[in-house]
Amino acid sequence: MVSAIDFNWERGSWQEDPGKPREKARTAHVCIAGDWAPIRAFAPLIEQRPESVYGDLLAPLEAADLCIVNLEAPLSDTGLPVNKSGAVFKGEKKHVQGLASFDAVTLANNHVFDFGVEAFDETLQALDSRGIKWTGAGKNLDQAASPLILEKNGLKIAIVNFSEGEDLSAASGEKPGVMGWDLPRMEALVASLRKQVDCIMVIAHCGIEYIPFPPPYVARAFERMVDAGADIVIGHHPHVPQGVQFYKGVPIFYSLGNFVFYQPTDLKFRKLGLMVDVGVNPSGIFSFEILPYEIHDHGLELLKEESKQAFFCKFKEISAPLDTPETLEQTWHAFLRYYGTKGFFNEMTMIMDKIKTDPQKGAAMFRNRLTTLQHHTHLKDFMTMIVEGKVEKEVPREWTSIIDQWLTQKR
Repeated sequence: MVSAIDFNWERGSWQEDPGKPREKARTAHVCIAGDWAPIRAFAPLIEQRPESVYGDLLAPLEAADLCIVNLEAPLSDTGLPVNKSGAVFKGEKKHVQGLASFDAVTLANNHVFDFGVEAFDETLQALDSRGIKWTGAGKNLDQAASPLILEKNGLKIAIVNFSEGEDLSAASGEKPGVMGWDLPRMEALVASLRKQVDCIMVIAHCGIEYIPFPPPYVARAFERMVDAGADIVIGHHPHVPQGVQFYKGVPIFYSLGNFVFYQPTDLKFRKLGLMVDVGVNPSGIFSFEILPYEIHDHGLELLKEESKQAFFCKFKEISAPLDTPETLEQTWHAFLRYYGTKGFFNEMTMIMDKIKTDPQKGAAMFRNRLTTLQHHTHLKDFMTMIVEGKVEKEVPREWTSIIDQWLTQKR
């Protein structure tokens, strides 16, 4: 069990009593990374020299007993893009060679079905051909909801993976798709695994992009996973780092940020990410270490000492309000106020203009605002704030300042 006090904020690490006797053969180190897609500037790197994209992160990946990453694009040579609200991504089957360092991928995200079911099938075939295990999506709901159990050094480690099912991409019945936002089902799954495995890792793809703090609905969902029996909860999708919360002694990482996911921008926090090395034993988790890195055009690079210290200083800042529901609500209100009526008008104007020029795309964008929890919650809470006359309610300036940094600061 760990707390914010036990965590070494300067080094980004925690370990239970090092003097405690531990059976060496019954431990395993698991590296968990964020969003991976062979797109844009990284596509040719992964095709020509796949290991080069990882830079000096390759060493900790190779040292780990197990490595898990979020595959956020189909790997297929066929298929047509689906009509959806956001960008569509696709790699090729040959790009699977770039995943050679990984034992498993999570698939519950908003891009793995970007080119339809046929491309998804080819993705599974490509993964299977390399012996890479997968979880979080499937040909039907039962397959999408199935956990992945990895065995290493006599330990059983369960991976439970779900997402918000953006653009109505969640599996249902016999409909293919990703594991969606069915929290009761995920709670029951975690609880059922508790006596079967040594460690349960819940990995979820959710939240609002680019902001430094998770929305309260995400925090409540992740806490429910801990209450059900998870040993660690890890999120991705915001494309920027978010903080860590220690809930009932269990670490919750809200967003690892981008990994091998190239975005053509010079915004600082979209070019920073973190990988987590988790030590597992028969009692659950005995250690974890955060490995922060920077994303360059040529690939990834671990932060050096001075930059690492600056990163952990910021990481502590964005983790501070996660300690209580009250301060987390303050950060959410600060974001809604920062978004403001100007942000709302800009977003709605963009959608209406798109409906005029490309009706299918515009309709998909508007539908997604109505049906996906992140957008629905964002707009509902913003409108409620206006209705209740709270738009001008004061919020701590420190939260607004951090939000502004995450959204505008260049490196």
